[in-house]
Formats: sequence, structure tokens, C-alpha cells
Amino acid sequence: MNAPLGPGTPAAPAVSAVEATAPWRRLDPRTLLVHCGWMGAPLASLALTALATGGRITTGAWIVLVAIAASFAVVTALGLIRWARTEFRVAADTLDVRSGLLNRRQRSVPLHRIRTVDLTASPLHRLLGVTVLRAGTAGSGDGSGELSLDALTVAEAERLRGELLARADAGALAEDPVLARINWRWLRYAPLTFWVVGGVFVAAGSIYRVLDGIGIEPWRLGVVRRAFAEFGTSALWLTVPAAVLAVLALGSVGALALYVENWWNYSLEWTDARTLRVRRGLFTTRSVTIERARLRGVVLREPLLLRAGGGALVRAVAGGLGNREENRKRSGLVPPAPRAEALRAAGGALRAPFPGSAAPAPLTPHPRAALRRRRVRGLAFVVLPGTAVLAALGAAFTPVLLHCAWVFAVVATPVVLWLARDAYRSLGHGIEGGCLVARSGTFSRDTLALQRGAIAAWTFSTSPFTRRSGLVTLTAAVAAGEDGYRVRDLAAADAPAFAAAAAPGILDEFLVLPGDPQRRSPYRQ
Repeated sequence: MNAPLGPGTPAAPAVSAVEATAPWRRLDPRTLLVHCGWMGAPLASLALTALATGGRITTGAWIVLVAIAASFAVVTALGLIRWARTEFRVAADTLDVRSGLLNRRQRSVPLHRIRTVDLTASPLHRLLGVTVLRAGTAGSGDGSGELSLDALTVAEAERLRGELLARADAGALAEDPVLARINWRWLRYAPLTFWVVGGVFVAAGSIYRVLDGIGIEPWRLGVVRRAFAEFGTSALWLTVPAAVLAVLALGSVGALALYVENWWNYSLEWTDARTLRVRRGLFTTRSVTIERARLRGVVLREPLLLRAGGGALVRAVAGGLGNREENRKRSGLVPPAPRAEALRAAGGALRAPFPGSAAPAPLTPHPRAALRRRRVRGLAFVVLPGTAVLAALGAAFTPVLLHCAWVFAVVATPVVLWLARDAYRSLGHGIEGGCLVARSGTFSRDTLALQRGAIAAWTFSTSPFTRRSGLVTLTAAVAAGEDGYRVRDLAAADAPAFAAAAAPGILDEFLVLPGDPQRRSPYRQ
């Protein structure tokens, strides 16, 4: 349990009558079984070892079994004490949790500070019919202020979530509060993600670690030896393309499976006037709620392959979603889907058309120096090192690599220049209504729509190279999402005026425009 009182939160001087009569509740007893789930991995490892050795249990395996039995006894005893001494209740204005055996503690969190409520159930939780409730509070971006109750029955967790969010503001909902639901035709976008290639290597590495952990050396398996032998004796112009196609095929199957597992039964909807909820998951179910007051914006993300296929995905910029890793898991609003659907859902989350979707307004382009910078970086960090390494290896070992060096330079140079131009064309910034809009990236082109009122501070970043080119990178500090969002490579002369117009009041006392001090910024509306 982790729900400390935030800074400045006053302690109640006395217990009210409502608080005194509010019943204390316990976690579900099946919590004990959940905490013993870690034993599945070592037991499975022992079973695989027994199968691989023909049923012979070595002395080391018996030692492991004894260690597991002892650990089971200790974990069960500690879990029983923890369950018996942990209670919670929802009082008039607070969520109270008390725990501890010798050092008894009671913690209270004001309900008005709770911003998000996340229900997560792993396959083991689902098998036992329980779920984990995590309540994110204001100021819990690093996860230190997050409250976790592991585990509750699904019905109890739903009721508790309703109690925690019962103070939602009254107001009219949109005609259709459901912003998006899963459409299985979107599966065609699954192979256009990173996992189509990266997932194969991640899976291969995981299998290798498992086999190595149980004492099996994969390189000595007969099937692996035969595969490498056949690969080495066959013509490379046939085996290399075949291997690439095999990786793509396996990756596509894995990407489809991962898409189904992550986005099964997906829906994005407003449950009331101020609560946005995302539900998804097949084996591990997840239900994330985001309070409207903590939703600071959205990011339309278009990875290179997904963009080529006309797709996009959407992530939320919101506070109270935990640390960076937890934020990455919880911030997804829309899976890889048609770009039009992603834009529509993003607009529904913002309660306004996504900038540029209803009436496209061109973003302000960036100086040509930004294009030159991307070209120089691509040539200096990709083409030149790759060519130099191949040439050095060729001079040391075989002339074949010398030919590979010039072929690499000839092929990589136009590709790098094309990517640099694409990255430059993606650059843009502007102000549309109440949102700051910033777009950048080529391998993943991100369009950020950030509420201007959420910007707390600005950071101006330069390097010797950018100063020489007259460029500056602006970083908007926001108490949500990744804590800071960049507007890359603006003209240094225009950056202060743009920052002052996007978030009035932060730079006004420092900003002096060229010429007449009363001259208005071109960004001001």
C-alpha cells in the first residue's frame, strides 16, 4: 500500500460521525494465492528439466524444491499476516488504509486528489476472479503517491471505483459517449508496427534465457545445428531472403497475436461528464479511467510503416498515470487504426476537433537550417561510420568487405537524405484555439495537441551547432505524461514570441521584441 499524504494536505483534527461508522473492508482472501504465483516459473523450470533428463531429478533440483517449499511457507505466512492486518474504507471525504503488524499505520487520501482509477487483472488474477485496483492521485506522476489494492473481487473493485469517482461534476454528456470500439478490420495495421521484426528477436531472446536457465544449451540441439548447417551450405542469395521472409512471417503472426491480446474488447468512452475510460485486454484485462481535469492533451503517433499504410494511434497526455513505464502502458487511447478513426477519437477525448482535422490549418514551417542539420547528422552518424567500419574490416580481412563498403555508401546516402527531408517536412508548430500544436519525427511522426493552460514553464535548449545555425529547441514543462514536450529546431528569433503567445504570463516580463517594445507578437491572437 502506498498512499502518503501529499504536501500541504491537512490532517483531519477529528473523526466525523460518518467516518466513524464507515465500515472497514479487507482484501479478498485469494490474495494469498496471487502472491504465491511467482512459484510457477521455478516449478515449470523443474518440470522441463525432468523432461529433458528423462525424469531424473538431480541433487541440485532437490535443493531447488526444498528452497521453493521453504519460500512458500514464508511467503504464505507473511501474506496471511498482511491480509489480516490490512483494511480500507471510503469515508466521507477520504480513502483510508491501515496496515502493519508491529508498526501500525493509517493513511488517508482526500477523494478530491484521486485522478485516475485503473483495474488490472493478469491471467492469474482472472483465473482466481480478482483484480488489482490502482488509484493515481494528484502529484503521483512518479508513482510515489499511487494507491494499490491487490487484490479485490471484480465486483468489489468496480463498486470501489464508483465510490472513488462519485464526486464527478454534473454536466451534459455528448450525444454518444462512446468514442471508439474495436473493429477487427484494424488487424491489418498490426504488422505495420515495430513488433513485426523486433518481437521475433525479443521472443528468441526470451526462449534462449529460459533454456539456458534450465541447463539446456540451444546451440547443441540437433535441430539448431542442422538449420545452421543447411543455411551455411546453401546459396546466400536464396537463404538470406528466405530468412528475412521467415522473420517477417513470424513477426506478423506475433504482432497479430499481441494486438488481439492487448486490444480485445477495447472501448474508449466518457462514463460521465469528467471521466474518460479505456477498457481492453484478453488475458490481462485493463480498465483505465482518466479524470478530464488531468487530461492535458493527446499525441497522434504515426510510425513510418503505419503512416505508409494510412494508420495512426493515439496516446493521452495526462497526470496521475504513474512513472514513465506505467504512463506508457496506461496512456494508450486508440490502437493502430485508420488515421480518420484516430483523429475522430482524439477529438472526442479533447472535446474539440483535433487540430487540423476539421479545418486544416498549416503549421508554421521551420528554417531550412533544420533540414541541413538532419542531412549532416544522417551522413555523419550513419553513412560515414558504416562505410568506415566495413572498409576497415575489408582492409584487415577480405576485399569482399571493401566492395560492401562502397555499396553501403551508395545505397545508404540517398536513403538517409530522403529520411532527412521527410523529418524536415514533418516539422511544424502553431497555436490552434486552446492548444499548442507541435509535430516532428520521421520513424515516428508525432503530432502533439497540448492544452496551453497546462504549460508550467519553458526551457530553451541550444548547442554550439544549433546556435551557429540560428536554431533553438523549446521544451514545454507539463505536470503530465512525459513531463516535458519539445518543439524542435525553431528559428531562435521567433522562439520567444511563440512561447509567450502559447503560454501567456510565463515569459512576458523577460520578452523584449525587436524594435518597438509595444510591438505585438505575430503568434498572438
